[in-house]
Amino acid sequence: MTLAIQRVALFAALVAFCVIILGAYVRLSHAGLGCPDWPGCYGHITWPEHAHEVASANENFPERPVEAHKAWKEMAHRYLAGTLVLLVLLINYLAWKPAHRYQQLKLAAAAILALILFQAALGMWTVTLKLLPLVVTAHLLGGMATFGLLLWFALKSSRPGRYNPSHPIRRLRPIIISGLVVLVLQIFLGGWTSANYSALACPDFPTCHNAWWPEADYAEGFRIWREIGVDYEGGILDLNARVAIHWAHRMGAIVTFILLSIVSFRLLRTPVLQRAGAVLMALLITQISLGIANVLFYLPLANAVLHNGAAALLLALMIWLLFRATPQRY
Repeated sequence: MTLAIQRVALFAALVAFCVIILGAYVRLSHAGLGCPDWPGCYGHITWPEHAHEVASANENFPERPVEAHKAWKEMAHRYLAGTLVLLVLLINYLAWKPAHRYQQLKLAAAAILALILFQAALGMWTVTLKLLPLVVTAHLLGGMATFGLLLWFALKSSRPGRYNPSHPIRRLRPIIISGLVVLVLQIFLGGWTSANYSALACPDFPTCHNAWWPEADYAEGFRIWREIGVDYEGGILDLNARVAIHWAHRMGAIVTFILLSIVSFRLLRTPVLQRAGAVLMALLITQISLGIANVLFYLPLANAVLHNGAAALLLALMIWLLFRATPQRY
């Protein structure tokens, strides 16, 4: 039973990673409102394809005419997310069977199900509230949290009772936790940057508008709650507010790089953890390089999507390290 639930959880984590990648692709290709209704698309299970269906959809949604190349992206993302919901339901079925003896796994499975149902609601609100930045950012963070929890669940279901208190990773637990917290905050800043269309607010690097500390409106840039009913596609903030968001993300990247580099060096100095340290450093360099390339090459779609994927991989590695450093109770 444990092996079965572990395999399902690992597969669900992989699907969650794909949902993150596809969600980034949908958002960055400006297809987040490719279907203006929910859960269907212009009232269809898929999307309107035939001429009479398109004409009817355009009549019913005159403010957002059908753009098929956006609609299919949005629906593909919704169907993949729906597949993930079914996998989490299967995990709960397996976890709550009487034969399964680990109470913590049951509670964790229920928590993941609650989270992914909330994620579904956020997905709906992303559409109905017209890309409200708070909702879009929360949807991104929820996707990352779902991915991370599924990975933790898979790890926890795979090795009951095998924690070694004398393993050298034990003493690294405080700095691993610190690195994970800073990484999550940086992922939030990245999501806030994307949700407010601020990725190109600073078109030069390493300066911003040729200044080392650019003029910026942080109060407006980080005003969390905004008016409902406004169409936020393309962003509504002025340049100074977007610069504040972009520059905060850059500063966060420096802090994150420094702290995770320290974690990497500590791992590299420990013989049994050198491989993990090398992987962490490789991911860090890749992520920083992708972020710089986003600015220098004006946010190429493939590069920007990879930037999201690398963030998810960094999160996965930090969760794995934390799991290895944490006593396990079942």
